[in-house]
Amino acid sequence: MLGLMQSQPLLISSIITHAARHHAHAEVVSRTTEGALHRTDYAGIERRARTLARALLRLGVQGTDRVATLAWNGHRHLELYYAVSGMGAVVHTVNPRLSPDDIAFVLNDAGSGLVFADTSFVPLLAAVAPLVPGVRAFVMLADPAEMPEVALAPGQALLCYETLLADADEDFAWPRLDEEQASALCYTSGTTGRPKGVLYSHRSTLLHAYAVNLPDVFGLRSIDRVLPVVPMFHVNAWGLPYAAPMVGASLVMPGRHLDGASMQSLMNSERVTMSAGVPTVWMGLLQHLRATGGTLDTLRRLVCGGSACPPMLIDTFARDYGVQVDHAWGMTETSPLGTYNTPKPGMAALSPEDAKALHYKQGRAVPGLDMKIVDDAGTELPWDGATFGNLMVRGPWVTRRYLNADTDATDAEGWFATGDVATIDPHGLMEITDRTKDIVKSGGEWISSIQLENIAVAHPDVAEAAIVGARHPKWDERPLLIVVPKPGRAIDPAALLASYAGKVAKWWTPDEVVVVEQLPHTATGKLNKLALRQQFRDFKLASAAD
Repeated sequence: MLGLMQSQPLLISSIITHAARHHAHAEVVSRTTEGALHRTDYAGIERRARTLARALLRLGVQGTDRVATLAWNGHRHLELYYAVSGMGAVVHTVNPRLSPDDIAFVLNDAGSGLVFADTSFVPLLAAVAPLVPGVRAFVMLADPAEMPEVALAPGQALLCYETLLADADEDFAWPRLDEEQASALCYTSGTTGRPKGVLYSHRSTLLHAYAVNLPDVFGLRSIDRVLPVVPMFHVNAWGLPYAAPMVGASLVMPGRHLDGASMQSLMNSERVTMSAGVPTVWMGLLQHLRATGGTLDTLRRLVCGGSACPPMLIDTFARDYGVQVDHAWGMTETSPLGTYNTPKPGMAALSPEDAKALHYKQGRAVPGLDMKIVDDAGTELPWDGATFGNLMVRGPWVTRRYLNADTDATDAEGWFATGDVATIDPHGLMEITDRTKDIVKSGGEWISSIQLENIAVAHPDVAEAAIVGARHPKWDERPLLIVVPKPGRAIDPAALLASYAGKVAKWWTPDEVVVVEQLPHTATGKLNKLALRQQFRDFKLASAAD
């Protein structure tokens, strides 16, 4: 017997329709490319999204056509999110930090025929245009007076976003779609080969938005003012462009201005209560606050993900600025949120130090998603907080197959191998100890590069640190510590290595320290370990003669 409830498809258009009807005047504030602030609200976003959908129809978009974006976080990008998916097409967010060759690859692989781009990417468009013959038009996210000149390939048109909207009507009605229909497309960062496409559905996106709005996750409310520092081209800004309108929380969009000074100014002037981003951004904000004596007037919480958040960052924001830093984990393939770290009742009796140690972990599974750790033979390992294993996940917003792939990316039971090595403790808290390809294997034993990096960045002279495995004739690999000094500081390698005493097993201590001016980062702001391994693959450790 079936239930007797109404059957309504889970559609992305329902989010912005609800926001416009029930939270019409909740603000959407955007820092434009030129630096000025633009203000609108959810009623305005929904109205312009319907107008944009009408304009897209006039441009020939139909069915599940892919419409690409090369854009920062802003109101026009938000309108594209809802217009493209809402009309039944697929919004394809492209990471502008990828190389022109990789950008061309993802546009061609996706079959995107239109590209909407911010004016700051004009040089990039000129480099990419000849490589993407399937793109018939580039639409600049600008007013007519701001339209740049762009050297495009023959047959490619250059259009103005605001002109398209001015020439279209707002009489578009959101269609009733199949909730399993594709809605958005993101590509992995391509650090181990060509980027791979992850194709989300309306259903998966709605379920993810509901889940992240639960109290033990983002727990957004209509009184919140949310600043997504994580870009909208990076796994849909961790779902915040969907989660915030769903509950009527105001959105504050930073555009391309992500330095510490710009972040602090925007957070304070726009009364931001919650923000989310990668550790490198929060490190930049912290350095600015320390250098200027600045404060964070309304901010209550930062979400840190993308890579492991250094405990020093968590402790300093809480102690010096009264801001809680919550650790989260996810990936493009998980839409992205997989785990979030909030306490359970049984942790209340823990000592402050034990409670902090648990708070440093990536957290427990978000409701709707399941996880486990397994050995190389696929045998599930215990949740004892000490046993390392390969992290597997499954759930309704986890990818089943990459775009244009011939086979599924999951096993027969639907488990997806994340490529992370992790522990899970009796509380269900997962801790990433490394990426499978980044872990240092010394004498057959595993050494966590993340733990060693966290100790290094807690040193007062170190701005950033990375661990890679250097070849060793006896132990196969030994950890090599590569560090960037803080401005005006000098690093004493012996003193830095001495700081590991008592914090890790002695044999985990890095063999040597290399001081560099900067470390390479991926297109999503993570340390580029692949580039570092290639750079130091022939490095000869002094201990190699032992």
